Amino acid sequence: MWQSFPFATGIEVRATGKIDYVELPCRDLQATKAFFSAAFDWRFVDYGPQYAAFEDAGLDGGFFQSPLVAKTATGSALVVLYSNDLAATLERVQAAGGVIVKPIFSFPGGRRFQFTDPSGNEFAVWSDQEP
Repeated sequence: MWQSFPFATGIEVRATGKIDYVELPCRDLQATKAFFSAAFDWRFVDYGPQYAAFEDAGLDGGFFQSPLVAKTATGSALVVLYSNDLAATLERVQAAGGVIVKPIFSFPGGRRFQFTDPSGNEFAVWSDQEP
């Protein structure tokens, strides 16, 4: 059954079975926090020396200290962020220390690029805006 979410009212609604939070590994928590703060203006709340929750990212989640990384080549899900200006976002990602692993390419419905953060996790950024 479809459930209406009153986002416009500012009321937060959680529903059973809906994605609510995502946790991602990171090799270097401080470098990861610095990168996402610089590249995407995310804010963090520390919960001990090996965990930080992120805010202002569209979906709540956190990074946990781990020697593992999330990459599509090893079967990981790909977290895809949105941008109104793909080229400017690519520049911010690079300036913050991200490594572009797939330059901007077109696909039906838009364009995107993929990058790894300082811990080696793979992410993508997409846009439906014309270049």
